[in-house]
Formats: sequence, structure tokens, C-alpha cells
Amino acid sequence: QVQLVESGGGLVQPGWSLRLSCAASGTIFSINAMGWYRQAPGKQRELVATITSGGVTNYADSVKGRFTISRDNAKNTVYLEMNSLKPEDTAVYYCNAGIRRSYSGYTGSYWGQGTQVTVSS
Repeated sequence: QVQLVESGGGLVQPGWSLRLSCAASGTIFSINAMGWYRQAPGKQRELVATITSGGVTNYADSVKGRFTISRDNAKNTVYLEMNSLKPEDTAVYYCNAGIRRSYSGYTGSYWGQGTQVTVSS
């Protein structure tokens, strides 16, 4: 079994900051790319940011310069530092990771349960 558990969401005012964390646990041989996605009410889930095992990052245009993704490979954890938050950032944020559970196994895509981020005055 593999689990991704997110934390750090909440209600903040515009311009404030939040830091999301996502820890992977269970039977894990290796983790490839990790990322954050979000889904606002009535909208499709969209990519926010991804990071490879080597630290190469990719961001949605809407968050570039405001959000920073990072990871701690020793802790199997990915972070999302969100600054200058806007009301349009309001969504459920989901963690995703490509995880191989054994040396000869395939890499599966795993999702966390989601954490709510609400930006409102």
C-alpha cells in the first residue's frame, strides 16, 4: 500500500502565504516526479507545479513567480510554498507522485485526498 497525505491548507486573506506538504508512505522503492494539482468548484483539475526526482521544476503560468515547489527525497515529501495568494487560487489542492513499489515493478500514479485552500477577505 502507498499513501499520500497532504497538509497545510486553510483560509487566508489575499496577499497572504501558505505552505502545503505531502508525504508519501508505505512500500516505496523509488519516487519519480511529484506534483501539485488543483480543482476549483465547477472546473477541471489543473496542473499547478511538478518537480522531477532531480529537482527540475515546471509551473503553470498562473502561479509562476508566486509559488515554489520543492521536495525532500529522504522524507518522500513534496512541498508547495504559495505566496501572494489571490482569490482565484481557491481550490482543493491534490498531491500526485509517480511511485515504483519494487525494483522490477512499474511506476504507478498515486493521488492524495486533497486539502482545501480558500483565499478570501
